[in-house]
Amino acid sequence: MKNKQVEYQDWGLIDYKEAWDRQEAIFADTVNTKIAIRNLQVAGDEAPEDLATKNYLIFCEHPHVYTLGKSGKIDNLLLDEQGLKEKHAAYYPINRGGDITYHGPGQLVSYPILDLDNFFTDIHLYLRTLEQAVINTIGEFGLKGERYPGYTGVWLDADNERARKICAMGVRCSRWVTMHGLALNVNPDLDYFKNIVPCGIDDKAVASMKQELGEEVNLGEVKKILKHHISVLFDMEIAG
Repeated sequence: MKNKQVEYQDWGLIDYKEAWDRQEAIFADTVNTKIAIRNLQVAGDEAPEDLATKNYLIFCEHPHVYTLGKSGKIDNLLLDEQGLKEKHAAYYPINRGGDITYHGPGQLVSYPILDLDNFFTDIHLYLRTLEQAVINTIGEFGLKGERYPGYTGVWLDADNERARKICAMGVRCSRWVTMHGLALNVNPDLDYFKNIVPCGIDDKAVASMKQELGEEVNLGEVKKILKHHISVLFDMEIAG
């Protein structure tokens, strides 16, 4: 039986490494539960109901940090160690897909840790569904989000030379359990993106909701709307 219940957690402003460690712990627990259930099934036993895998939807912000995905190139970070110190920024090579990106205050980061066996086992559909949730969310603020052929994430003016990225994505999936996720630029300091080649794309700009709308955006309202659209598109039952 599929468990569509999802526990929502808001971690607030949290150090990236601390959030990564917490993600890894939840991810490992979910994978271990799946293995235990599978072993019982192979043995011909019925798994108890309380052994079902759990799902989580986590929202947070991070202090200034640059993260490099498994397919990324360190050359896309344009700062040396001294430059990072001057910008009060950390750097981590991590185990998600994608290239380099920036996280910082004013950016809404979402980490869905889901057992996709509870929803659908299609990683491409998973990414497209997250993109659609963001497109629907910024659409409520009058912004037209789009997909850019060949790239993940959400873009503005994707069909012309003014294409700029407003939401980056990078995920890890093992045994159909996900971690990492998306970063929506709500009110971040976009100058920090000048210190990297964002996502390895050197000819496209980065955007934020604040920049596009010309005013500070209520981050709590964006969280509420994004959580709603994610829950609807994944047919979740969110608690918390």
